[in-house]
Amino acid sequence: MIKLQDLAKFLFRLSKRERTIFYIAVLTILLFLLVNFVVYPVYSKINSQNKEIKDKEAQIRVSLRILSQKDKILSEVKHYQSFLRKPKTEEEGMIALLKVVENTANKSSLYVVDMKPAGIKEDKDKTKRYMVTLTGEGQMDQIVDFIFNIESAEELLVVDKYQISPKSRESSIAECSITVSKLVLP
Repeated sequence: MIKLQDLAKFLFRLSKRERTIFYIAVLTILLFLLVNFVVYPVYSKINSQNKEIKDKEAQIRVSLRILSQKDKILSEVKHYQSFLRKPKTEEEGMIALLKVVENTANKSSLYVVDMKPAGIKEDKDKTKRYMVTLTGEGQMDQIVDFIFNIESAEELLVVDKYQISPKSRESSIAECSITVSKLVLP
């Protein structure tokens, strides 16, 4: 280890200009060490914590926005809850669809000649379509009312296909063949 007396002798042997340069060099080295080993780590830690704080604030803002809409979200969930109920078995799902179609036909005063299941299709996204084919007779406004009631039902019902033709030339009664499907979400 360097002794202080040796260092003092060394400094006294230097000229004034050399001593100034030596002090500047030592000061520069100390400043470099201070910046690299004290200031920079503290500065980077502060920056890192500031970034974390900003990220957390952004998450809190999003959470507060969601919380402020909690009642609206809950009412929407209640509104769409019926779409999320899956039947226990495929037979129960088909029976439920047949009941809905029959009740809607009765409500629209559409005379049902024949109604039978048309099968169940499973889409790529795992949704199931329960399908029913209905053959009926009625006035044109009754048929249109039936189609409207199916499309605006509380469940996800869709009229996939329909064919309407007059029963006879001079009759105001029309015959219809309608395929109705119910979409069941996974």
